[in-house]
Amino acid sequence: MTNDRRTILERCEAKGLRMTGQRRIIAKVLQDAEDHPDVEQLYARASAVDEAISIATVYRTVKLFEEARILDKLEFGDGRARYEDAERDHHDHLIDINSGEVIEFVDEEIEALQERIAAKLGYELRGHRLELYGVPKKK
Repeated sequence: MTNDRRTILERCEAKGLRMTGQRRIIAKVLQDAEDHPDVEQLYARASAVDEAISIATVYRTVKLFEEARILDKLEFGDGRARYEDAERDHHDHLIDINSGEVIEFVDEEIEALQERIAAKLGYELRGHRLELYGVPKKK
């Protein structure tokens, strides 16, 4: 994330969301996440900071942040919704279907190809989401 972007907490406040102490902790946990945590992982991280945080609070907060377009909900076919900052720099995902690991990547050739396909079909591309699923090659 580039330094000129507002934090999740700042964006919540700018949208007028009521930010309780527990919501602030959850926002900070999300801001600090370098992975794509699900609610259970967010709960574990947030409750390590404040043991009074319930899993229901995490679910409600994530839903609120998603509805406010502060978080993006990602579903990679493993039955777990995962979350990431909606204002992160654009990237695509490669999901290891054995381990569930999510690898972020950017490929300029793929980006250019998507633009060409949209133009060929008579469209101006406004956004996209690319998810690749695979297993590690045997060495």
